[in-house]
Amino acid sequence: MNLLPALVMGPLCVALATVLLPLRWRGPVGVALALLVTAAAISLLVEVVGAGPQTHALGGWAAPLGIALRADGLAAGMVVLSAAIALPCALHAALGLRGTGTEDGFWPLFWFLWAALNGIWLSADLFNLYVGLELLGLAAVGLVALKSSATALAAAMRYLLAALLGSLAYLIGVALLYAAWGSLALADLERFITALGPAALQEAAGGGASRPLGTHATTVVALTLMTVGLLLKTALFPLHGWLPPAHGGALPPVSALLSALVIKASLYILIRLWLTLGPDLTPLALGWLLGALGAAAVFWGGWMALRQARLKHLVAYSTVAQIGYLFLFFPLFGVASAEAARLAWDGTLLMLVAHALAKAGMFLAAGNLVLAVGSPQIADLTGISRFRPLSLMSFGLAGVSLMGLPPSAGFTAKWLLLQSALASGQWVWIGVLVGGGLLSAAYVFRVFAHAFVEGPARDRFASPPLGLELSALLLGSASVVLGLAAQAPLDWLRVGNALAGGVPGLAGGAP
Repeated sequence: MNLLPALVMGPLCVALATVLLPLRWRGPVGVALALLVTAAAISLLVEVVGAGPQTHALGGWAAPLGIALRADGLAAGMVVLSAAIALPCALHAALGLRGTGTEDGFWPLFWFLWAALNGIWLSADLFNLYVGLELLGLAAVGLVALKSSATALAAAMRYLLAALLGSLAYLIGVALLYAAWGSLALADLERFITALGPAALQEAAGGGASRPLGTHATTVVALTLMTVGLLLKTALFPLHGWLPPAHGGALPPVSALLSALVIKASLYILIRLWLTLGPDLTPLALGWLLGALGAAAVFWGGWMALRQARLKHLVAYSTVAQIGYLFLFFPLFGVASAEAARLAWDGTLLMLVAHALAKAGMFLAAGNLVLAVGSPQIADLTGISRFRPLSLMSFGLAGVSLMGLPPSAGFTAKWLLLQSALASGQWVWIGVLVGGGLLSAAYVFRVFAHAFVEGPARDRFASPPLGLELSALLLGSASVVLGLAAQAPLDWLRVGNALAGGVPGLAGGAP
């Protein structure tokens, strides 16, 4: 059985079948099927690591006419990461949403969202990535609106408008690329640009022959439009306004999925674009601009998180800050140093995984704490440490990774990015890494300052089911334990990628 189509079509079929199930069966069946999809995801990663990248043409139609799926180490790793986060979220939803009015709509949208994520990780052409983005956005908006309150509907509407604007900009860029190159397959675009060569591209940029000039100009405009659209979907500062209300106001498992996985999908596509188009079409100045926006996100998001009165909104603004670290990849990757680029690649991917695990665990833990105290306010956490130590511990473990304290995966990722900044001579990013870590510590310890203060006697804390606390603890612990064994996952993520043997087009890279 070919796992590539199964990992996309399986969740899609489950989403449709879930509607027909009685409500009381949707949670147990959802968790059981999530275990099955997780097993398939792990099997795919084992195949990719053992036998190299896997490809599959749906219906036997090869690209560019058909739909091609491809799994290299990065794609297979993202499929496994999605499963590792979706499974605890499914358990949390099965226990936490049981008997509520939101359970009915959650499960179909949950499976549509998982299908869209796997479709994005495995797609091998730009138009199928657009289809995945659209399905992902619609499912995410539906999940945000599940609470049906005025605040939730307003947040969902803002999210929908941002998603549609981002998709429109991306789609126009896709159309321009097709007009310029005649194909949307990532492998074809990479081959065309490599065959054209840096000299021809430089001649085109400087006003050479009319056909190369037109192709180059169209490609640059397309890349710009697609980048802006993907930045809006990723909620990079200053395009982040839709994220805090959507993530902070959603149900806990929804917030965890959105912050850990959904916003990573558009960033994944952007990184794929940069790897495909190469350094000749992605100048260092553009990389520095993205890095500067990322640095601004780190400080602005951290400062806003520190000022929040509601716990989940604090975690939501933390996402705005943490996503900024991932954009340091672009200035560090574009330098003429293969070693700096490799370190930037490893550090960014490890940061992506660490943030996904930590933020999913933190949102689930925050949801448990809010459920226990019956209030979203941080000030109402007074005395909670005596009654819900497991949820507070889960929150703290996730915070350790976000702060970048050893031995967490967040620390290892920041160390790799710091080494890349030193190797490339871009010292300014070191200040971002250190300053952002201090801000993270400030807002995480602010939560603990309230939780450990003994206020007025109170013994009416609610008791969430143990499964809710264990799902958060599992993710928070994973974000720390990963830092102790980060080398193997990084090796897996390099399979089938040019960075496994250097960076094409950079000094010292592979020929």
